[in-house]
This record gives sequence, structure tokens and C-alpha cells, in this order.
Amino acid sequence: ATREHAELESSTGLVQQTTDEQTLELKNEGSTEKEKQEIAFIDDDGNRIPVMAADYGFRSGSGRLYQDGYGSVPSSATALALGNFKKEFMELRKSVRFNEYKELSSTMDPNPLSKAALVVGSALQSTLTKADSWLEGRGVLGKVEQDTARASLTPKERKVLEKLQALRLDDRRVIAREHKREKEGRGVKAPWLIKGSYVFLCWVLDILYANRPIQRFWVLETVARMPYFAYISMLHLYESLGWWRAGAELRRIHFAEEWNELHHLQIMETLGGDHLWIDRFFAEHAAVFYYWVIILMFFASPSAAYVFSELVENHAVDTYSEFLEENKEVLQGIPPPLVAVTYYKSGDLYLFDALHTEWESGSIRRPECNNLYDVFVNIRDDELEHVATMKACAENTIKPKMDGPKGLEEAKDQVTKLGTSNVNNKEAQEVI
Repeated sequence: ATREHAELESSTGLVQQTTDEQTLELKNEGSTEKEKQEIAFIDDDGNRIPVMAADYGFRSGSGRLYQDGYGSVPSSATALALGNFKKEFMELRKSVRFNEYKELSSTMDPNPLSKAALVVGSALQSTLTKADSWLEGRGVLGKVEQDTARASLTPKERKVLEKLQALRLDDRRVIAREHKREKEGRGVKAPWLIKGSYVFLCWVLDILYANRPIQRFWVLETVARMPYFAYISMLHLYESLGWWRAGAELRRIHFAEEWNELHHLQIMETLGGDHLWIDRFFAEHAAVFYYWVIILMFFASPSAAYVFSELVENHAVDTYSEFLEENKEVLQGIPPPLVAVTYYKSGDLYLFDALHTEWESGSIRRPECNNLYDVFVNIRDDELEHVATMKACAENTIKPKMDGPKGLEEAKDQVTKLGTSNVNNKEAQEVI
């Protein structure tokens, strides 16, 4: 059980707990002891926001922001690697022995490639099941027991899970939305190699994650963090080598972007996006590969790397927009995860504000977060901010925007002064 869930089960009456910048309210409701508990977030204005009590992810109870162990120092890489391998090897065995892949076959599109993959996958699963059973029977491997975590969910929690599993996304409508955007002149001009790589990435996701939007989003957010980490790595390297010392403020923006994507990732995990072993295996290895691709791309041409990210972020905007349109009523009936409410509604929003490079001076973004629909609207709008920043970086117009609203206002003031001093127009354009 998650920390929140465990607290719900053990609490009686009305309990308030403050952790970091958040206030949680635990309240008795319902008929049975386990169903009586409800968890709510109290924001800075005193508003009570009921949040999702259960965490449906593989890492529920650990490895989640704002839970026990958050902010602790890790052990050695050897200990971490061995511990993770042992845990994931057991999960691999469970996935094969109890055939987690059945739920994939029910969602795959009936195209020739998917059918072929299903036949090969079924044969492989059957072979591995026999091999694992044989090794277990001879004492080479330990006994495998089926995961029962979801069996302990309350009826209310199970109903939320069923709603999450019923969410759908039509890939063809996402593609149509993207084509419409491009026809309206809001497309991204990219070299054929960059564009081709982007199209291939989208095609792979469409094949592997048809009708599994939450899992698709989790994979996307796992991978989406890597470009910002890569940009920070390269800018730091250039500073250390003495090649380039003007990237410190840019690193701050990229860190805010990476921090934002981390919260998107944690939200998708809470919704169960990382529940299956095969999804974790694919996403985690793809993320490492993607990191080095972006490193090499940035080394050759920072502009090309930013253009690629702009393409991916635009695709994310189109995908989330379509998802919101298709699932609006269902999403409005699901409470938001605690990690989402904490990120968007807690007191210290410095990193959230640092994400925004296109907002006018004096205006700040303070989104609603009352249900899962609000959460996905916020994520979609965050991706729009990433698009704007990547575009500005690709076009080398990010400088006046580095301080967010303050930077934009100062740039406008400077242009006004240049205009009154009869400085030629070209210089004013360079400032802005």
C-alpha cells in the first residue's frame, strides 16, 4: 500500500498532517472501516481538494515524490543495480507465468504487424513459462507467487481503476489534429533526418500502445525528461571545458522543465502507467538510448536537438488535447493524484514559475486541480510551455525570456529606449 493509503487504513476520526508544503486531511466516510477513509489536500487558501486515495503504480509506496523516503540519499550503484535486477527479474517471471500480456492482446489494433507480434509473443511466453516452471520445480529458481496488491483495493478504489482502464485514445485523430495544425502554419520545419526520426518514434508508439493511453503517456514522460537532462549535461560540460560560459540561465530553465516532466511521470505512475514489466523494460531502456542520441545531436547542432524536442512536445500537445476531448466526462469523475495537487497547488512554486518563458509581466499561471481532467489540462498546457521554450532555443531568441515575465518586460523597456535614442532598427531586433 502507498503511504497515503496506509495512513487512511490506520486513521480514525479526523486527522490532519502536514508534510513539507502540503496539508492532508483524512476523514471518515462510508460504511465499512476501509471505505470510511478519504484523503484531501488543503491548499494555501484553505480549499479542500479530495485526492486519489490509492496508488495504482508498480512503485506505489516507494520511489514516489512526497512519500516516505523522498529526498533520501541512495546507496551504492552496485547495491541499487543488484536490488533492482532481483526485483525486476521476479516481476519478469510473474509477467510470463501469469501471462500479463493477455491484456495487451485485447487492446492491439488488428493490423498485420500487430497480429504477427502477437503470434510471436504468445509463442515466446509459452516457451518461457515452461522453462520457468521446470527450473522452479528443480529448485534452481524460487517460487513465484501472483501479485495480490490490487486484490486489496476497496470497491471505490477498484471503480476508479476500472475508469482508468476504460480510457481510450484514437491515434488516427491525433494524426489528423497534427496535420490540421501544420496546415494552419503552426508546424515545425525540420531537416529530413530529424523529421524522419520523429515520424518513426510516433509510429512505434502507435503500434505498441494502441488503446493504452496511460501506459503510452508514462513511456512518453519517461523519455521526455531525457532531452532536458542532456541539454544540462552538455551545457555543464562546455562550461567545465571553458568552451561556453553563457549557458547558466539556460540550464536553470532546462532544470525547471525536467522537474516538470518528472511530475508528469509520477502522475502517470500513480495512474498505473508502469504496472506491467514489459512497459518498464521498454521505457527505461529507450530513455537511456534517447539520452545519448540527444547528447550526440546537441554536440553536432544544438539547434537540431531543440527542433527535435519541439516536434516531440508539439506531438504531446496534440495527443493530450485529443485525449481530453475523448475522455472528458470520465476524467472529470476521477479525483486528482496527490503528487499532481502538491505540484500545482503547494506554496513554493518557484520551479513551476521558472518553466514559463512566454508569460507577460505581472501575470502568473495558477491552474485548477480539482479532478483528473484538470490535471491533464495542466499537463497539456505545460507541454505548450515546452514547445514555446524549445522553439525559442532553436531560433536563438531565448535570451530575453530567461527570467520569465521579468525578462520580457526588461527586453521591451530596452527596445523602447533604443527606439528613442535613434538606434537603428536592426539593433533593436537583436535585443528582442
